[in-house]
Amino acid sequence: MKSKLNLDFKVVDSARQHAANIAHDMQDFIDRHTTVSTERTILRLLGVDGVDEVDNPLPNVVVDQIKEAGALPTGAAYWMGNAIVQTGKTPQEIAEEVGAGKLEITKLPTCPQEEAAKALEPFIQATFDRIDAQKAKRAEYLQRIGEGPEPYLYVIVATGNIYEDVIQAQAAARQGADIIAVIRTTAQSLLDYVPYGPTTEGFGGTYATQENFRIMRKALDEVGEEVGRYIRLCNYSSGMCMPEIAAMGALERLDVMLNDAIYGILFRDINMQRTLVDQFMSRVIIGYCGIIFNSGEDNYLTTDDAIESAHTVTASQFINEQFAVLANIPENQMGLGHAFEMDPSTEDGFLLELSQAIMAREIFPNARLKYMPPTKFMTGNIFRGHLQDALFNLVAIWSGQSLQLLGMLTEAIHTPHMQDRYLSIENAKYIFNNCKHIGDEVEFKEGGIVQSRAHEVLDKANALLAEVEKDGLFKTIEQGKFGGVKRPFDGGHGLEGVCVKGENYFNPFIARFMDHE
Repeated sequence: MKSKLNLDFKVVDSARQHAANIAHDMQDFIDRHTTVSTERTILRLLGVDGVDEVDNPLPNVVVDQIKEAGALPTGAAYWMGNAIVQTGKTPQEIAEEVGAGKLEITKLPTCPQEEAAKALEPFIQATFDRIDAQKAKRAEYLQRIGEGPEPYLYVIVATGNIYEDVIQAQAAARQGADIIAVIRTTAQSLLDYVPYGPTTEGFGGTYATQENFRIMRKALDEVGEEVGRYIRLCNYSSGMCMPEIAAMGALERLDVMLNDAIYGILFRDINMQRTLVDQFMSRVIIGYCGIIFNSGEDNYLTTDDAIESAHTVTASQFINEQFAVLANIPENQMGLGHAFEMDPSTEDGFLLELSQAIMAREIFPNARLKYMPPTKFMTGNIFRGHLQDALFNLVAIWSGQSLQLLGMLTEAIHTPHMQDRYLSIENAKYIFNNCKHIGDEVEFKEGGIVQSRAHEVLDKANALLAEVEKDGLFKTIEQGKFGGVKRPFDGGHGLEGVCVKGENYFNPFIARFMDHE
């Protein structure tokens, strides 16, 4: 592909190599550790679900018992497989006995690891059959009713009540939306368990639960048939339960999931060791299931300056790409994030935004780039806000973005009403249609503002990645080089849930999820 920005692809290759080395270095750490949330995910994928009599999720109850017995380094898979061998019961029945106080799973007689692994096979197969059926159903919908063109029009619902979310989501689909993101209730990312069942109370969003996923998936399938295009469902595979929610998304056919460990470290103060281990488990699931992951680089520009720190976004995109490669995620499932977040009073700010967006597309030509709207400088002036969103939409169609999270003219005022969403969709449709081939038609002045800005940002990103490779990602985050936020190696939420794997540890799912084209 000829670069309209006249990028030096030797610098791109250098940055990508630095990022690959950073990701491999982290993978060595990840491969030596597991976490309580990764182990709970294994149980969920073996069919364990539901809660005990005081509403503790059964995967938590079982993993907590194993951890308290000092047996977590062996892994939940072994203890569950062994319990099947010793009792002849299913994983769900065993979990219910643990929850009722009738069974201590680590006190049973023990069998060899091979026997425990073999006992798990029928339950593993049942889960893959279910996930494969969901993948086939998505493929059938896309083949039969099709989908909207890229950039996908991506909007949010955030009422707190899943049934009200359904009404708003179906209305948005009828208005033209292609992706519905159900915003998660405030601070759910810090819960070290996943709530159970349908929920009708949430603040700033709705609880991510498997039942809520099922309810919304059904509603979007129904409205998709009505409007004649597949509507994608998005939620958050992030926070303390990253891999568990990825598993739920796999089982209930989510299409897009926000999934980025660095985002969780910087903006939710989740311990870096914990969340990087959890990210790998979540991403191997996402890769297998055909889910697009969204990374969170756009958030860096809410706490840091979009002009001074644009290179940190590009550097992080390279790192997220390489983490995805190690989880065997195809490029067309990499929703690498960035944002239109410059101060609107900046002279030629539009050209700088355009440069950054085209550069992302040229560096990651096959990625599903996720472009985020202005939020930092939305003031409550709805007229200026609508213009800012229009410029954002113009950059998106010009630079060939993939997932366009539409800005709302009332961004700084309230959670969007249905009419706000309608105006945002109308704005994007108008610009996307009127400027459909602008990117094919316009070339840039050699050595001009747009090209020079891209060269500067790429060079700085490459230099930053060289530093990160030398210092290590953990130390880089401690130094506050991403998002202007510092986090300590042993600080944050969830460190107590991390453990070193023992000699006999096994996870039967990772190799199976990684084995796909």
